[in-house]
Amino acid sequence: MNIPRSAGVLLHPSSLPGPDGIGTLGAQARRFVDRLAEANQRWWQILPLNPPGPGASPYSSPSAFAINTMLVDLPRLSEAGWLEPAEIDEFHKTINTLNDHAGRCAFWEVEREKGALLGRAFERWAGDASDQARAEVDAFAAAEAYWLADYALYVALKNQFKGKSWRDWPAEFVRRDEAALERARAAHAEEIRRVEFEQWVARAQWQALRDYAGKKGVKLIGDIPIFVAMDSADAWAHREIFQLDAAGKATEVSGVPPDYFSKDGQKWGNPLYDWEAVAAQDYRWWLARVGSALATVDMIRIDHFRGFEAYWAVPAEAETAVDGRWRPGPGDAFFEAIRAEFGEAPFIAEDLGLITPEVIALRDRHKLPGMKVLQFANFDDPKHIFMPPNYTENFVAYTGTHDNDTTAGWYAEQDAAARHSIRTFLRSADEDVVRKMCEAVFESAAALAILPAQDIFQLGGDARMNDPSGRHPSWGWRIDADLLADSPDWKWYAKLTKTSGRA
Repeated sequence: MNIPRSAGVLLHPSSLPGPDGIGTLGAQARRFVDRLAEANQRWWQILPLNPPGPGASPYSSPSAFAINTMLVDLPRLSEAGWLEPAEIDEFHKTINTLNDHAGRCAFWEVEREKGALLGRAFERWAGDASDQARAEVDAFAAAEAYWLADYALYVALKNQFKGKSWRDWPAEFVRRDEAALERARAAHAEEIRRVEFEQWVARAQWQALRDYAGKKGVKLIGDIPIFVAMDSADAWAHREIFQLDAAGKATEVSGVPPDYFSKDGQKWGNPLYDWEAVAAQDYRWWLARVGSALATVDMIRIDHFRGFEAYWAVPAEAETAVDGRWRPGPGDAFFEAIRAEFGEAPFIAEDLGLITPEVIALRDRHKLPGMKVLQFANFDDPKHIFMPPNYTENFVAYTGTHDNDTTAGWYAEQDAAARHSIRTFLRSADEDVVRKMCEAVFESAAALAILPAQDIFQLGGDARMNDPSGRHPSWGWRIDADLLADSPDWKWYAKLTKTSGRA
């Protein structure tokens, strides 16, 4: 895939400012797009748009297709006549009272309070919707039926059974007895309709934002995690493509092997695909998933790309990932199926971690750009693969990703010897390291250079988005509204983009 020399910013919509306790798809999102366009940016990269699961991670979602409805812009619902401005004001007061997260996302408070408000909007829509409005939701539900019908029922049943995992539901629902499902659909018809309505609203608002960005010359990069959550509508409804028995029990689950950073490896616990079963269905579920993503973004980062070549299977009952083993992934057949359906796949291969020559060969055979992360460089080794002079065109280069500390936070954690090596390579004083790191990435040969928003403003480690080690709170960081105003930082970034030939 050919990417023109260009630049972008990584910022998830939940990190936008605003009074909702979480970023939304409203005015601040459009303001951010305006700022990107003014700074010569052509790309806005986000994390998965799906509803977050336990721990607020968008990478562990109850659906691989649904959009997080907590991102919905409430004033748009007021404009449609489904909410009163006073109700939105009261919601904002409530969130402001409840939120003690010091400017971070108030995920669970928002889910409760905003969820109730969305329910009220649905009731008003259902009570006086025009025939055209009903037809629009009907058409959306029909077009998205492959995933939405099961997801809506899953949500209804999960509420009925007090949040329990589907594997702990009554047996008739675990094994998806059709008569039981029909009774449930009838009993929960209103709640199912509510889920359809909310997803329709979220998709429409996202599409409006995408159209706005497109008119400003800004394209969107999305993110698809390779695995789905065990407790998800996908695992429940499509058990036949996962290594799960009739009761939903797995003998092996996902993980990564021991390495320099973790002597026990990591046991993620996701269900593993039965790739033979996926292939026997002509990759139907995956094609639907990619198609759904391409309806919302212009390019897709494929998380844990190496799992398509081989994946680490961990015994389900094991406490650690030490006793796992490599099993073959789908390889070329998967990407050939994608190409047959969509043409050239607009994928970025997340090829970080334990990468073998076989993984690199798979990536290169399908002409997928890989990733380079400057924080991973060995600054004492000029030939190290993450040193910017060694980047080539077919890569997307970053100072760090959502899993890294901010560059300022990362540098603060280095020992004296490492800091000396970093400064020597960058020819920089301590106070200039963040800017010099950004410049090194942008001046590299990589076709696309992306900065986490935090690095534009040289923010410290308290602005980190995710800490995989679990030592610090994750996913809740939000950018201060003042940072979206015109500032010397944005002017510096616009100039850097232009002087590095990325405007």
